[in-house]
Amino acid sequence: MIHLLLELWREACRHLEIGEAIERVVPLLAREFPLEWVLVRRFELARQRLETVAIDGSGEGPRPSGARTNLTGEKGERLVAWCREGRVLSGLARGTEDLAAALLPTGSEGSFLAGPLEAGEGPAGVLLFLSSKPRAFRPEHARKMQALLEPFGAALENDRRVHELARLREALEADKRALLSRLQRQDISDSVVGAEAGLRDVMERVEKVALTDAPVLVVGETGTGKEVIARAIHARSRRAEGPIVRVNCGAIPPELVDSELFGHEKGSFTGAVAAHKGWFERADGGTLFLDEIGELPLAAQVRLLRILQDGTFERVGSHSTTTVDVRLVAATHRELQEMVGEGRFREDLWYRISVFPIRLPALRERLGDLPELASHFAWRAGKRLAGVPLVPAPEDLELFLSYPWPGNVRELASVIERAAILGDGKRLDVAAALGVSRAPGRVADAARAQAQVVEEDTLEGAMRRHIEEALARAHGRIEGPHGAAQALRINPHTLRARMRKLGIDWASHRPNRRAPARRTDGGAGLRS
Repeated sequence: MIHLLLELWREACRHLEIGEAIERVVPLLAREFPLEWVLVRRFELARQRLETVAIDGSGEGPRPSGARTNLTGEKGERLVAWCREGRVLSGLARGTEDLAAALLPTGSEGSFLAGPLEAGEGPAGVLLFLSSKPRAFRPEHARKMQALLEPFGAALENDRRVHELARLREALEADKRALLSRLQRQDISDSVVGAEAGLRDVMERVEKVALTDAPVLVVGETGTGKEVIARAIHARSRRAEGPIVRVNCGAIPPELVDSELFGHEKGSFTGAVAAHKGWFERADGGTLFLDEIGELPLAAQVRLLRILQDGTFERVGSHSTTTVDVRLVAATHRELQEMVGEGRFREDLWYRISVFPIRLPALRERLGDLPELASHFAWRAGKRLAGVPLVPAPEDLELFLSYPWPGNVRELASVIERAAILGDGKRLDVAAALGVSRAPGRVADAARAQAQVVEEDTLEGAMRRHIEEALARAHGRIEGPHGAAQALRINPHTLRARMRKLGIDWASHRPNRRAPARRTDGGAGLRS
């Protein structure tokens, strides 16, 4: 009997599905019991039914039925009470009491042994030994079965957990497929439209840096796709199986920055009713994407610098040090170098996060990608609104190419979504979405007029005019007592950075120099 118990425990732990475990132990049980069939039936108390989950044996009679048995009213209550008592029942299959009749499958003949199986949460099922012979089981067989109930209960619980995990996995897969269908994507990763054209240089830098753990700073105007590039870096790195966590630094209240980034302990401040993991801990083993890092207050920048240096930090209210392995990708639309000169961003943190900068071009700088981008967003908008993909017409592309796109790719996606809505999901009404006329000869004029209005109304336009006026007065000089930097009262390095961003050529404001005199002595003449 000891050998049988050891084998039962071994099989219960080795085979997580109860059917496999029963198949292996039936020959061993047949040596100790005059049985022909072994059944395990599971209680489903929430649904008030008893279901057969495993049958095995070598009986000469018909195979027992695996049908479910409904347990309603008093019968279900008596079954639960019997299971909690732990009492083994034995008797004849025909003419037995109501409780035993509920335990046995329909059409059972001969005699039976029935033992209750329990799990950690209470009644779990019943173990049945069946024989076609009447009175095949004696009292000693009932005592032996009593010793077998614990390993069979463990095997039944393992089987329940395996099937529960399988159901959860199927549900998650169904949710994933539904989400991808709504997003009109084939997989969970973001596609990089223009990777072979306007973003070729960007993707080459992504491929180089993704294989390392170096911090990356993605810079570019709002709406250029900085998060898409951050996810592309993560997907190509050795951390691709780990998490990628996105944090919008501009959306966190200043008083909660430390708690959100580094976590806090219970009771560390009013409202901290439980310990809280910060974003760095959640991204452990993966990538942390800090969007709009220029919005971080100076106090948080100090703590961020420490974790970038040695990978350690302390939760708010804690005195113990936590170590994480996180790859940082930061992004901003601001000129951090200017902010350093103005004292609004720490210089040491700037050097730490800008190890490998990647600049994303504005949409107006990669108009060659615009047809592909427009087709991509039109396909998604059509599928989402009417279930049919939309395709931009040639005149739509003409309008797109004539528009300045101050909001970049994000604005393009919004305009196409608006055009699909205005077209009732059946076509794109791009002219109405952009607010321009389709009349011949007016498309380019309207676009130029709109571009001029945008240029004049934007802060960048005003800055460009102001800097150019200062350069003209300083005759193109930037530094020095009579330079444009002193007139504008900003650091010369900051002025140069803004000029690069705005595309201002300082040399065009310098007075023309005299051309050198033509030499008439074979190249050895004096200077004029």
